[in-house]
Amino acid sequence: MSTAPPITADRVQKFIEDLEAQKKIVSKCTKLFTTLTNHFTSLQNSLSQKSHSLDAKFLSLSSKFFQTLESLSQREYSLPDRESAAAAHIETLKEAAFAEFKDPKGSAQLSDTLKSLARRMDSAGLVKFIVSKRKESVPLRAEISVALSEAVDPHRLVLEAFEDFVSQKSGKTLGLTDKRWACGMLVHALFPESSWKEKKGKGPEFSRNIGERAAEVVDRWKGQLDGEKEGLTPGEAVMFLHMVVGFELKERFDEGFLRKLVLDFSSRRDMAKLAAALGFEDKMGDIIDELVKNGKEIEAVYFARAAGLTERFPPVSLLKSYQENSKKNATTILKNGNYSAAATEESKNVELNSIKAIIKCVEDHKLESEFSTDLLRKRATQLEKVKSDRKKSSAAAGKPQNKRSHSAGSARGSGPPAFRPAKAAKFSNAYPPFNRRNPAPSAQQSPAARFSAQYNYVGQNVFEAPTVPYASAYGVTHSQSPAAVTQQHYVHPVENLGVSGFPTSGAYGGQTSYVAYDYGSAAPSVFQPSSSTQ
Repeated sequence: MSTAPPITADRVQKFIEDLEAQKKIVSKCTKLFTTLTNHFTSLQNSLSQKSHSLDAKFLSLSSKFFQTLESLSQREYSLPDRESAAAAHIETLKEAAFAEFKDPKGSAQLSDTLKSLARRMDSAGLVKFIVSKRKESVPLRAEISVALSEAVDPHRLVLEAFEDFVSQKSGKTLGLTDKRWACGMLVHALFPESSWKEKKGKGPEFSRNIGERAAEVVDRWKGQLDGEKEGLTPGEAVMFLHMVVGFELKERFDEGFLRKLVLDFSSRRDMAKLAAALGFEDKMGDIIDELVKNGKEIEAVYFARAAGLTERFPPVSLLKSYQENSKKNATTILKNGNYSAAATEESKNVELNSIKAIIKCVEDHKLESEFSTDLLRKRATQLEKVKSDRKKSSAAAGKPQNKRSHSAGSARGSGPPAFRPAKAAKFSNAYPPFNRRNPAPSAQQSPAARFSAQYNYVGQNVFEAPTVPYASAYGVTHSQSPAAVTQQHYVHPVENLGVSGFPTSGAYGGQTSYVAYDYGSAAPSVFQPSSSTQ
């Protein structure tokens, strides 16, 4: 009878090690099985999602297919009506042209001249005439829209004007600023804001040949813009995007390039609506977030209102954020300038511009019930008064001393001083107050009456003073009447004028900030005029 081997500690230890090795193998197999199960489950879910996505896209494509077929059918059925309407329109234009040829006398009215140039398809003459009537920009805008309807092909007329502008831009011809403004007026009249929404789902209103020509012009224009990014003006950027929207050329350009133009020139009023017309509706939230990060909360309010995202981006919260950031920026300006006079003046200008921007934004979106502007208006009035008083004191302090007139027999420094009447002060405003434009008659004697009398000098004989007024010694005729003082009219620089004739820079009131101010304890400032201005 065999006996079992004795159980020793080594055998037990070996048995336990075998169990541990098998346990590890089972654990690895379990983990591998779990990993494989999760992987196959993920693949199944991904395939299911892709299948649902394909089904949704197929349904959407099918719906668009039927909509396109219906649209094509409607366009086909409407061809006879459109053809008859076009023929009637051409006949009307023909009669108007014949009437104009029969009457060679040109009309001096603005509308008649614009219509005549449009009927003749004279793009160069039209641009030249618009430039000559730049001071009448308000009535000119409405008349251009009416005049373009008189043209046989309005799109070709405007496109030829742009071709001439782009060609001259490459050659750096003089007068490009005026031509740029005139072309902007034409493209705004040809593609008004209301037409951007009406274009969705409709075919182009111009021929394929015109579309190809427009694409070539805009491509050349983009090449010029890439070479002068630093000198690109807001008006030209808006005009470029307007052409892209009007002639449906978005697919020809990189989305990043168009988005960069929108962000860089977001201060323009119509930029938010242009962004929506360019197809950025789904990405408008990201654009607004980027504007807020860059400290452009005022622009973000306009973009949020245009995109219908006011619930996600409340206008009042954005305005308060802009106000707080402006306070910090103004304080930084003062600290960096060591609270000098120049830093204080810059800080006040920043404060005034930011207050104007906030007030304008509140008025445009009718937020008076949610965001009160009473204290801001009072503060703006105070800053305007301080700025005006500072200009007046600076003008008075910078006046040169009046020179004395000397007769032929008098020596410099001898005899009594000759008092000249005070010169009329110059004002920064082109329309001075009424009491300065019509001063009361002075009781002082005229220079001719004072200097025509005899006077005894010590050690000299009596002599007759000249009877000519003292001012004639300088070769000019003196007059105390304010009418003799040429008024100084200050106009905006041509580069800053937009299409509507108003300044383009800071379209929302300026992208600036203002210094911290306790509006609750505001008190009207009292200004004491200096003795030199009294």
